[in-house]
Amino acid sequence: MQSLQQKASEWSGVEQKDAFAIDETNLFEKLGLQTFISLSTNFYTRVYEDEEEWFRSIFANSTKEEAIRNQYEFFVQRMGGPPLFSQRKGHPALIGRHRPFPVTHRAAERWLNHMQQALDSIMDIDPDSKIKMMNFFRHTAFFLVAGDELKNQNQLTRPTSS
Repeated sequence: MQSLQQKASEWSGVEQKDAFAIDETNLFEKLGLQTFISLSTNFYTRVYEDEEEWFRSIFANSTKEEAIRNQYEFFVQRMGGPPLFSQRKGHPALIGRHRPFPVTHRAAERWLNHMQQALDSIMDIDPDSKIKMMNFFRHTAFFLVAGDELKNQNQLTRPTSS
């Protein structure tokens, strides 16, 4: 059976070594806090204004401000900065935190489209960092899809009580 990481690589087209190339450079030191805030703000503005109701509804249980803060704090922490997310919310546990949401291939592609547009709009991020970040985002998005599919398989195989 394939691991979640293997499925993520297959479905995203991004090998693990490329997905985790973000660890080769401290992107937080290179880009600074404001760049991550700007990226997350730009991204969630796109998400909350998405014309597709099915996609917007995935984010309906949190405010735009909460979503922005959660995302930039996670990105800062994951890309070499202080553990802002963990200090406030505990371990990131991405699959567990995304468990309530329908993290499908379609949703991942739409999320990634918004993230690519947001990255492209932030001039403070150099092209090499954008590539590294997008590889990480793409692989991670499909890691979450694999986790969602595993969750759904487990729900189908659980015995029901009579």
